[in-house]
Amino acid sequence: MKEIISTTNAPSAVGPYSQAVRVGDWVFTSGQLGLDPQTMQLVEGVQAQTRQALTNLKAILESQGLTLDHVVKTTVFLQHMGDFAAMNEVYATFFPSHPPARSTVEVAKLPLGGLVEVEAIAHE
Repeated sequence: MKEIISTTNAPSAVGPYSQAVRVGDWVFTSGQLGLDPQTMQLVEGVQAQTRQALTNLKAILESQGLTLDHVVKTTVFLQHMGDFAAMNEVYATFFPSHPPARSTVEVAKLPLGGLVEVEAIAHE
């Protein structure tokens, strides 16, 4: 049985999808942009957007009593692979030890003109 997850501490969905879905001990998040949940505006720059996207993911997980330590896999979407080092610098601060598995891909375009989007799979 799946449970739809929604928290006001992360941006509301900008389309017909859920912030996350829980199935048993697993939580699957939708991709999070660097949107400020209060203003629903993108913050400026790839590092700030990475920080905000990961903060949004953290808020979704916390709404389920989980932390970033429960994340087993992330996928990072970058508009420009040239931003990899800048994104990675911020990403490392959220996963300082025992980071999850990760894929990082360059995409042609992200919603709302975002520079980075991050999704996660967590296990309780």
